[in-house]
Amino acid sequence: MRAIPLIFICILRLAGQNSGWATATNLPSVDLNGLSAEQKQTVLKLFREESCACGCTMKIAQCRVEDPKCTVSKGLVAKALKGVREGKPVQELRAMLTSGAGPQAVLDQAVALSLEGAPVKGPATAKITLAEFSDFECPYCSQAVLELEAIQKAFPNDVKLVYKQFPLAAIHGHAMLASQAAIAAHAQGKFWPMHDRMFANHTKLTRENILAWAKEFGCVIPKFTADMDSAKTKAQIARDLQQGEEAGVEGTPTIFVNGKHYNGSLALQPFSEVLRAELKGPAYH
Repeated sequence: MRAIPLIFICILRLAGQNSGWATATNLPSVDLNGLSAEQKQTVLKLFREESCACGCTMKIAQCRVEDPKCTVSKGLVAKALKGVREGKPVQELRAMLTSGAGPQAVLDQAVALSLEGAPVKGPATAKITLAEFSDFECPYCSQAVLELEAIQKAFPNDVKLVYKQFPLAAIHGHAMLASQAAIAAHAQGKFWPMHDRMFANHTKLTRENILAWAKEFGCVIPKFTADMDSAKTKAQIARDLQQGEEAGVEGTPTIFVNGKHYNGSLALQPFSEVLRAELKGPAYH
């Protein structure tokens, strides 16, 4: 059993969801695009031979297949892929996977995130800012809604939530439209009602449904439609995607606690412990 239950991640790649990890050539969240046949063979061999550092006792490849939400194995994979693309030899790649092996830190080093203009829920004076990079069609993001609500209820004066768009359009066909709709709703002060409705219906994100919900929430439909389809809205989503990628976001939901990438569970008890420790530090601006 893991020392720290890890956050559910809606992976960027869906292939490899089978138990044949020892022979699988496609693993969850392992992007081999651009690698030569030899490079692919090299990294896959390493992933099958080296153990994950999360404490699960599985090999990295096995952990990716059997526990795709594990952020530790995903981080090791990212490190190795970066190394092989830089031309590092096998010995160095193996050392990268084994040196300092141990459970991943719950919070990474803080990174700069631009949150200006993004939807916010919670007190402006909150000492903790949770920045969530999310996808309205992602089932794991839908689950996270209730978990984040529980956190805000537990810390009503100390936690605010900021939503950042990160639609995984390659695997979610309605995610981009939903992000556009969310921004259009935000322009009319209806972001959170639209947020809640779309996540509650994340398998029904058709344009027809979205427009019906916007009308129900009192949005001015001509303006809503124009904003939803505008180049400005699409550019805003592109900026959020770029910022997320630069900050290390690889899947959804990804949470930052005062700018620090969070590698743990969103369940109330473990996350509360992290937040209580964070409250002892300086405020985030």
